[in-house]
Amino acid sequence: MNTPAKLGAYALGLAVVFGATFGVGAAVGGVGTPPVANEHAVHGANDGDHSDAGDAGDAGKAPTGSTQANPAGSASVPGGLQVSQNGYTLTPLTTTVEPGETTDFRFTVTGPDGRPVTGYQVRHDKKLHFILVSRDLAQFRHLHPVEAGGGVWSVPLTLPSAGAYRMFADFAPDGGSGMTLGADLYAAGDYAPKALPSAARTATVDGYTVTLDGDLVPGRASRITLKISKDGEPVTDLQPYLGAYGHLVALRGGDLAYLHVHPDGEPGDGRTRPGPEIVFYAEVPSRGDYRLFLDFQHKGEVRTADFTVRAGEAPASGGHDESPTPSPSGGHGEHGEHAH
Repeated sequence: MNTPAKLGAYALGLAVVFGATFGVGAAVGGVGTPPVANEHAVHGANDGDHSDAGDAGDAGKAPTGSTQANPAGSASVPGGLQVSQNGYTLTPLTTTVEPGETTDFRFTVTGPDGRPVTGYQVRHDKKLHFILVSRDLAQFRHLHPVEAGGGVWSVPLTLPSAGAYRMFADFAPDGGSGMTLGADLYAAGDYAPKALPSAARTATVDGYTVTLDGDLVPGRASRITLKISKDGEPVTDLQPYLGAYGHLVALRGGDLAYLHVHPDGEPGDGRTRPGPEIVFYAEVPSRGDYRLFLDFQHKGEVRTADFTVRAGEAPASGGHDESPTPSPSGGHGEHGEHAH
């Protein structure tokens, strides 16, 4: 869109209006090819163990970031497209945010009983992961809210400019399986969305160069390797961040379907090195463009490298699309139950 769009109709002044973005079922199939009906949308090194279903009593529940069951049973729905799932609802409490100014943003997750959830499982060092992106996927923030009491979460939030944004809450309630809920945010003002950056195999951030090797193939576990270097030298002393040497979020262009993956292996497992390579196994639900955001920590600072990747057919030779190799420990420690 060449002409800036006015978003003032969404709110009075510079207000932020919240709501669910997309319905379920056939609406998801409008991006690329129809989603692959598959129990997992992301896979770890040990496919059988990487599910947020966790205990046997959770069998049949959708894992975090995985293809999630449509209540109507007619199609599969990737994570993050729904504001409510299995009786849990993402509910923003803050109603006004001025672009460019930091606001104490508050929200809750209400449970099937209609009350704010207060019991969460700790996964990847946090009870809840909060992701904020702009609708055009030009902006990405991985934030860490804190519990303010009574099931309320609080996080300093800055919307850099007017426009449309998407928030994701990635969590697992006590006694339940993991899920990712999403809601839209609109900041009033002049807004010109940007086109997705072109697909590329190299990204640079703060003097670091990150190269991507591998191809995303819909419906199949795809091996993705990210290699980090600085000043031409490989980085071999990455520091753990959220229980891993790298943290990867993948979002589908168009509807922002959320695929949250973590690498093959973890610090201290006796086989995973702290760089320069971080290996992920991911499965995307359809062809099309995806944005990948890699968080990594080095010398005490977390940085984010981003890529645009197109998922399509497998390379003729089979390329980098490989099945995960089970780890010697049969999982990833605390990550063994998680599909990140």
